[in-house]
Amino acid sequence: MSNPSLLVLYGSQTGTAQDAAQRIGRQAQRRRLQVRVMALDSYKVANLIAESLVVFVCSTTGQGDPPDNMKNFWRFLFKKSLPVGSLSRLDCAVLGLGDSSYPKFNFVAKKLQKRLLQLGANMLMPVGLGDDQHDLGPDAVIDPWLTSFWGALLALYPSLNSVTPLREDERLPPSYTFHFLDEKTQRSAAGLRSSGGEAPPSPSHPFGAWMVFNRRVTAPSHFQDVRLIEFDITGSSIRFAAGDVVMMRPRNAAEDVQQFCQLLGLDPEDAFLLQPTNNTPVPARLPQPCSVHHLVESYLDIAAVPRRSFFELLATFATNELERDKLVEFSSAAGQEELNSYCNRPRRTALEVLTDFPHTTAELKVDYLLDLFPEIQPRSFSIASSLKAHPHRLQILVAVVRYKTKLHKWRRGLCSTWLASLDPTKEEVCVPLWVKTGSLRFPADSDTPVIMVGPGTGVAPFRSALQERVSEGKTANILFFGCRSESKDFYFRSEWEHLVEAGHLTLFTAFSRDQEEKVYVQHRVRENAALLWDLISKRNACFYIAGNAKQMPASVCDSLKGLFQQEGGVSADAAAQMLAVMEKTGRLQSETWS
Repeated sequence: MSNPSLLVLYGSQTGTAQDAAQRIGRQAQRRRLQVRVMALDSYKVANLIAESLVVFVCSTTGQGDPPDNMKNFWRFLFKKSLPVGSLSRLDCAVLGLGDSSYPKFNFVAKKLQKRLLQLGANMLMPVGLGDDQHDLGPDAVIDPWLTSFWGALLALYPSLNSVTPLREDERLPPSYTFHFLDEKTQRSAAGLRSSGGEAPPSPSHPFGAWMVFNRRVTAPSHFQDVRLIEFDITGSSIRFAAGDVVMMRPRNAAEDVQQFCQLLGLDPEDAFLLQPTNNTPVPARLPQPCSVHHLVESYLDIAAVPRRSFFELLATFATNELERDKLVEFSSAAGQEELNSYCNRPRRTALEVLTDFPHTTAELKVDYLLDLFPEIQPRSFSIASSLKAHPHRLQILVAVVRYKTKLHKWRRGLCSTWLASLDPTKEEVCVPLWVKTGSLRFPADSDTPVIMVGPGTGVAPFRSALQERVSEGKTANILFFGCRSESKDFYFRSEWEHLVEAGHLTLFTAFSRDQEEKVYVQHRVRENAALLWDLISKRNACFYIAGNAKQMPASVCDSLKGLFQQEGGVSADAAAQMLAVMEKTGRLQSETWS
């Protein structure tokens, strides 16, 4: 049997699955295998019947959904018309990446494995279930899974045993080479408004929306800076409904761009053309020619906490013995606890790592920048307004992320900090964005009551829903809102009070720090058990939860089960079953984030 050609297909939302897929690709290259690594939706899925060896790497997003770049593949694979046995020639393996704090942990990987088996594929090994919640992250599962995978491959293709792999310290060729031009470039005006057109804006063709205002909505004395930001989407074909989300890509801070260029001896104004070294296409988001400034500011994720693959490649440039030893340790399976302490726990950025390894950084070759640094990923925000209340406008509610670790410098969220820094009163601000369908869907029937639990910025999609529903004459709206203090972070207070006065809203609030004993939204749900039971059992009310995934959603669900038992007189098992039925039928929906 001749040596196989390996295809690695990934579905990735935040870049973690893509990183794992590229890692498998590098390991295959070191074993001198022919390998292709592609996003699932970039691959012509009808060709799968002709493949002999495929590894699928996929994450799970939202409430058990596939990532955006595998949705077309997902729809095709689950067509009922596909004949059983159509993938009988295929040997494959599935590696899943998920977060066990969510109910549908690794749902996509599990469902994919099941479907591949239905279509006759031969599974080389059990599905791998990587978990973000593990102390060592998903690598705690990926490392042993990969060892088993290569073992299974050697058993299937014994001829591979005679191949001498490349050493770990031998650097693989870069994906691209940089060809610098003699002339400088003009700074690209990323974010120019696209022409209206009929096609809705997308990741590859976002709409440049002017920022109308950027307003702080928490008290100046409050520790948390939260912004209400409005964009003008006039001239776009953007349409959205309550529950939808807006996507945008942040940019690196000017001081980080400057420091990065200084560390690597790059002139920000230099222009270059990218030349692929294999069949990898040039990233569509990078203009040709491109300036170093645009590449660093808008594309390379230099402010992210680097993954293990970053240290693996960095180690191949090390000539200083101390630095090389440390980088090799961070790259090894045995050194993951050490890497966790150095990088993940204190949230050290890739840029900070470069300053910690100055000798190695001085040896870096520009051709490897796109292999070393991942692309900045888009961020999503629940839309906090309705087109029916604010035509041609789109609003978001953004908590500016800022926190301390053991490192001297404050840790900051890249996107929220970038958005907070934009001031449309001083200059025109244009932000490229696009909209995608969210996970929350509200009932069309005007008689169906809607119960919404949205503490903090989790209230954003419910403001959109309330504006939409009130404009349609739907008045059976109940909102549970929670925050720390009535006087400091009670978002949209005057709006809620106006709706209450008009008879369009029933409002329950929980201000956790305004009294000695902490009070949260789950307590208010429990206190109003009789009302909620009546709405759910007699009027088929829909129940929605939005906010931080840590403890709130589970606590609210526990309160719901408690009121089913208390008011409905059912057992704990029956209450849990009622909740499951509500979820299955769309009467219980949640949008949470970690």
